[in-house]
Amino acid sequence: MPKTVADLCAEKGWNADQLAEQAGLEVDRTTAILLARWTPSPKERQKIAAALGVTADDVVFGHATPIQRLYGHGPS
Repeated sequence: MPKTVADLCAEKGWNADQLAEQAGLEVDRTTAILLARWTPSPKERQKIAAALGVTADDVVFGHATPIQRLYGHGPS
């Protein structure tokens, strides 16, 4: 069953800095991916999966930030 990047990092005891170093990505990007605020590109998915020792199919990559209603003086 596929796991999230955060779950796989937790199993290894890694934080965003360690994932970034192992995957060769920027820390800001890996932080956003760990928090499910950014959906990685196919190339980034391959790098992350390889760093975690799994295939990209074994990882759930998704955007989980909830969409919020904004109130105000929008278009009339």
